[in-house]
Amino acid sequence: MLVQVCGLPGAGKSTLAAAIADAMPVVSLRADAIEAAMWKYGIPAEQSGIAAYSVMHAVAGPHLRRGQIVVADAVSSAEPARAGWAATAAAFGSQLRVIEVVCLDPGEHRRRVERRDNDLPGFTLPTWGQVEQVIREYEPRSDGRLTIDSTRPLAESVAEALAYIRTDAP
Repeated sequence: MLVQVCGLPGAGKSTLAAAIADAMPVVSLRADAIEAAMWKYGIPAEQSGIAAYSVMHAVAGPHLRRGQIVVADAVSSAEPARAGWAATAAAFGSQLRVIEVVCLDPGEHRRRVERRDNDLPGFTLPTWGQVEQVIREYEPRSDGRLTIDSTRPLAESVAEALAYIRTDAP
């Protein structure tokens, strides 16, 4: 199964994805970590976004083929990015589960973006102004998915995500 954990920068998707990985055996892939590695070796930010997604798809494939659960942590703000996850799951005969993480309190969202710690050496966290640009460009989702409001307690969100991942029907 491929679990796409998506949402705006600072919404809480990496926190949720990490908590899922702590709760069950999964292969966890994080777009920000891949981009940080690309930047370290000279791939400019203008090219690293789509390239990071391509790397994630390629790395996910062998794990999906083995029947492992792969959790992909990436913004996925536009349909082409979302289609890439669907195509990757389909190519390996895997189910796709989408978890969109939202922060329904705009003030809290901004506070998180402005105050969060950077746990990835070499990665530049987006500013609130950059996140506002992503908000303006973020294409609303219409696909089947679980939406989690990250202002709720993390334990509740993780329990809901795990139940969704473990359900039999897509």
